[in-house]
Amino acid sequence: MKVVCLSGGVGGAKLARGLYDVLGSDLTVVGNVGDDLEVLGLHVSPDLDSVLYALTGLNDEERGWGRAGETWRALESARGWGGDAWFQLGDLDIGLHLVRAAALARGEPLSSVSGELTRAAGVDASLLPATDDRLRTQIVTPAGTFSFQDWFVGRRHEDEVDAVRYEDADAAAPAPGVVEAIQEADALVFAPSNPYVSLGPILAVAAIREAIADRRVRCAAVSPLIGGVAVKGPLDRMLTRMAGGTTPAHIAGCYPGLVDVLVIDPADEPAEAPVPLFATATLMDDRASSRRLAEAVLEVAA
Repeated sequence: MKVVCLSGGVGGAKLARGLYDVLGSDLTVVGNVGDDLEVLGLHVSPDLDSVLYALTGLNDEERGWGRAGETWRALESARGWGGDAWFQLGDLDIGLHLVRAAALARGEPLSSVSGELTRAAGVDASLLPATDDRLRTQIVTPAGTFSFQDWFVGRRHEDEVDAVRYEDADAAAPAPGVVEAIQEADALVFAPSNPYVSLGPILAVAAIREAIADRRVRCAAVSPLIGGVAVKGPLDRMLTRMAGGTTPAHIAGCYPGLVDVLVIDPADEPAEAPVPLFATATLMDDRASSRRLAEAVLEVAA
């Protein structure tokens, strides 16, 4: 069973890990690049890296992001030399970014580099960026418009969000293999990721959205809320302000015409939505629970 999973954020990486445990090489993960940024001359792809670390078991389970066993001496040194060290890059993480930055400087596209890193990690699933082109998420707030990382990390996502924009999305083409994977898939999955800032940038690439809209297989989305509250991050606040609530109907409303079933946690029952609902435990607090959710999602997506 070939499956394409759209993923962003911590929840997306956890479900991708569960799907990989079930599917192995039949899994393709399409990752968000709207969060990408340059840090001290290095190209950082936080969502792609979160998926890669999760698939390899290198991720930090307690912190929820980055590498397990991380240290921070390089960043501390950079700060001591007057470097801009507001974005937390650990020593082990920097190693990956150095390899990526060198490959990009040689003219390799991000999709090619992601494939090389995935193979180097011994992962036989496919990990593709949504696009090789520049696409950046901009957050519109009462205090002004900020890049995603400036708002999320620099400003601790304390500003309320009025709108989300995807800069340069109109000119972005899907990365090689993305549309083909969607067209050849036996099922599509939207991970429990923030619809606005994690999956929104992927769907802002017109050809990707069109390929999903034209699907001939089922697409299952997993709600990132439990009891109407975000497991991690500011989604519940964003949904309340921009969509008017945090029910399954509000989540489903973010994906009009794109999903056939929404997987929700029993804490969100009873509920109504514009698509059928399927209730199962969605909290992924270890590898076993990620696999159990993946199996349930694949059952309703088949």
